[in-house]
Amino acid sequence: MASGKIRVGMSGWTYAPWRGDFYPKGLSQKKELEYAASKLTSIEINGTFYSLQKPDSFQSWADQVPKDFIFAVKAPQFMTHVLRLKECEEPLATFLASGLFKLGPKLGPILWQLPPNVMLKDDRFDKFFKLLPHNSIKAAELSLKHSDKIKDRACTDPGGKYPIRHAFEFRHKSFQNETFLQMMKELGIAAVVADSSSKTPLIEEITANFVYVRMHGEDKKYKKGYTPAAIKKWAKQVKAWADSGLDVFVYFSTDEKEYSPFDAMNLIKALG
Repeated sequence: MASGKIRVGMSGWTYAPWRGDFYPKGLSQKKELEYAASKLTSIEINGTFYSLQKPDSFQSWADQVPKDFIFAVKAPQFMTHVLRLKECEEPLATFLASGLFKLGPKLGPILWQLPPNVMLKDDRFDKFFKLLPHNSIKAAELSLKHSDKIKDRACTDPGGKYPIRHAFEFRHKSFQNETFLQMMKELGIAAVVADSSSKTPLIEEITANFVYVRMHGEDKKYKKGYTPAAIKKWAKQVKAWADSGLDVFVYFSTDEKEYSPFDAMNLIKALG
């Protein structure tokens, strides 16, 4: 069995306290993504969570990173937090047409993070899951249904065929449901493994051909980032997943954000 590929990075790359610390003093802000991509193997784009981005932005990001670099993309809060995944066909099409295809094969999983007060209580997930495209051709077909508000800048040409993966970060314990997780497994959708506080569920069941891990480290012991012992423990688990043939994506998004890039680099080093 071939080993899966491992990608490690952080959520976002624009954070003022990193300047002069992770980023060398005097480095131009325009060079920050290029620099981060030279130290990591993936980054989670989180600006997409707050607002629709433009095709030129996605193209610029793709141009600044190595050929084998991967971006995860955080889905819009409009769908996850406002609509709460109800009546989402047009918003989903608009999101897909906003420029994601400019990343091409550098497009990794799409992260869908649900708010803590969204529970598993109706059929919205069943309906939404069935909307999700799993390759760029299907995504491009759906993107044609985009809103008129982006008609002058819509990007609906996928530029080739490549997989579109989806990972859902649930923050309510009702999602620790075997029937629901089995449905995700049948559809090939990943449940995020979130290393977080005891307030949010730790779902460790693998439901797709990849694993998506978010390293929040919210407890007090993570105030200075992940300890060497914790990094070693996670490296062992990540290797085990990859050795079983699963691709693995790991992103550090701790409360103390200044440590995230260093945690990511330490994990890459521990993985060898």
